[in-house]
Amino acid sequence: MAVSTVHLDIVSAEEKLFSDKVRAIQVTGSEGEMGILPGHLPLLTALKPGMVQVTFADGKEDLFYIAGGFMEVQPDHIIVLSDTAVRGGDLDEQAITAARKQAEEAMANAKGDTSYAEAAAELSRVVAQLRVLQQLRRRKGG
Repeated sequence: MAVSTVHLDIVSAEEKLFSDKVRAIQVTGSEGEMGILPGHLPLLTALKPGMVQVTFADGKEDLFYIAGGFMEVQPDHIIVLSDTAVRGGDLDEQAITAARKQAEEAMANAKGDTSYAEAAAELSRVVAQLRVLQQLRRRKGG
């Protein structure tokens, strides 16, 4: 029996990062984690910064980081739109670690609610990128 698939596009402001048939996708929506399978009912939802986990028909997986955005689901097509989207393997761990330190310092030195909220949002994005890297490391056994 053939495995059912759905077409997935992951699009950033710069490029269409991914376009292929997949068996499943897992994302962090505004209300929490959600998995989408072929034939899912139509849905439009906001996405939080985090990991997009893609499962192919052969069971292999790929990971992406998105800086929030939106997802449109149709029974045979899914579109993930984000200002920033990066393949997990393309994330720069040193740059992310430096950005985390900078965001933590900005939170500690924040003068007012607005600057604190901006620093906290940046820290949230950086932590989401680190989670993608940690997940990749676990899969590679290292």
